[in-house]
Amino acid sequence: MKELRYLNRYFYKYRGRLLLGLIITVIATVFRIVVPATIGDSIDVVKSYQDGQITWESLESLLFTNILYIFGAALLSGFFTFLMRQTIIVVSRYIEFDLKNEVYKHYQELSLDFYKRNRTGDLMSRISEDVSKVRMYFGPALMYSTTTLTLFVVAISYMFYVAPSLTLYAVAPLPVLSFGIYRLSIAIHKRSTIVQQYLAKLTTFTQEGFSGISVIKAYGLEPRTMTQFEDLSTRSMDKNIDLAKVQALFFPLMILLIGLSNILVIYIGGNQFIDGQIELGTIVEFLIYVNMLTWPVAIVGWVTSIIQQAEASQKRINEFLKEEPSIVNTQTKATPIVGSISFDQVRFTYPDTGITALNGVSFEVKPGETLAVLGNTGSGKSTILELISRLYDVDDGQYKLDGTPAAQLNLDDLRNSIGYVPQDAFLFSESIADNIKFGQAEASRQAVEDAAKMAAVHENIVNFADGYDTILGERGISLSGGQKQRVSIARALIKEPKIVLLDDCLSAVDTETEEHILQELQKFTKDRTTLIVSHRVSSVKHADSIIVLEQGRIIQRGSHEALLAQEGYYKELYDKQLLEKEN
Repeated sequence: MKELRYLNRYFYKYRGRLLLGLIITVIATVFRIVVPATIGDSIDVVKSYQDGQITWESLESLLFTNILYIFGAALLSGFFTFLMRQTIIVVSRYIEFDLKNEVYKHYQELSLDFYKRNRTGDLMSRISEDVSKVRMYFGPALMYSTTTLTLFVVAISYMFYVAPSLTLYAVAPLPVLSFGIYRLSIAIHKRSTIVQQYLAKLTTFTQEGFSGISVIKAYGLEPRTMTQFEDLSTRSMDKNIDLAKVQALFFPLMILLIGLSNILVIYIGGNQFIDGQIELGTIVEFLIYVNMLTWPVAIVGWVTSIIQQAEASQKRINEFLKEEPSIVNTQTKATPIVGSISFDQVRFTYPDTGITALNGVSFEVKPGETLAVLGNTGSGKSTILELISRLYDVDDGQYKLDGTPAAQLNLDDLRNSIGYVPQDAFLFSESIADNIKFGQAEASRQAVEDAAKMAAVHENIVNFADGYDTILGERGISLSGGQKQRVSIARALIKEPKIVLLDDCLSAVDTETEEHILQELQKFTKDRTTLIVSHRVSSVKHADSIIVLEQGRIIQRGSHEALLAQEGYYKELYDKQLLEKEN
């Protein structure tokens, strides 16, 4: 159970509630023990009446008293059992809530390279299915373990006090049961781990299938996708069946051993009664105790299974919780950002692919200036924006912001000062207004509309049936590519950042809309540091400075007019796009 040690902090956090729950559990169990003893006493009272030792009036009085004891004990046991569940099970839900929040918070802190190495479905499986398995360890496993332990200690102690030799025969099968449980637990642990792994694979496959359903339909891949899903489902089913087969051995083993205990109690107890060593009520009492122990003994197997599954799930959770983010906030004090950016011989290689994206890149952008970055696909354009946002740290060279190495600045202040429009616009399954307000949660409706107007998407939005309250589909599937890009631009503008990063965010709009947006952006970014990545010369010609990248190196640098005056990539791209526009 070494993986479950991580959860001890939660036991400590809720120690008061858990301790109260355990005390209530013990009280509820003690009241349950009263019933068999009272029934046994009632049998002896009836036997005494048959033997003429007591009168009918005494029999009625004693039986009525015992009935009241049984009814009262059952009522109190039921009441405390209710309190027990309300205490321990509720605590397990609190712990589930805390653990899910801890995992999600850690997910938020992990760096971008982590998400490139792991699949979304697996992340979802660990925060949902695995955490649910762990909750069972805090709730039912703890509750039933306490009940079983208390019942065994109290019942067997009392049984041993009443009839020592008969108790030894009654509990003789239990060591065999313990060994069987130990052996089965090992097998359950192994199979539980495999089952959880396959569940993560299924979650990943279905999540990707739903996200890419348009591609699947466009290529007519439904039959192939269905075949792959059935194959994965079959393998997952087989692993679950393997686990179920092992778990299915528990109850037959319990029933066999409990049945053996009953036989021993009847045979040995009967002989002792004939020999006058015990009363008839003791045999009845022992039979009730043995059968009362049937469920707790069966629970031992179930609880063991729960703990083994929780161990396997917590191991998967711990694997991610032990992940350290590669990007850390080294400055706790606030560091206001003005917006001066400088790269000095910056080199960067993506850790997941080993591809060198930048190789000795140097430039400087002062507050209020606009720098445009052009180049072929894979030349390192988007990498510059990712480094400025500190989604990655540079491998070599220096990236400074306001004259200070970026790694020494407060990470929250740095990112809060940036309005970033990524190449692949991502929208959430919320209203259009909420998607725009994602950049500034407290923004008014007027501010939302003003940002949408600057991004030239206001007219599109007001034509929707619900306007700004229109709920978007997953990843903004309800909108066209150009509309998603413009909503994404509005989201960045409403933030009123010190630094504006635009990553080829006008690729899906027509030239007329592009020109309108660029004019609005020129007004908006007049006092802001701006970097524009684009494949279009028309998007960057108004920039104060332009750099052209090729294989991670700057091959051209200058203003629009200066670059047109020299032969090279920029002039060739300009002539080519001018010709396409004329045609």
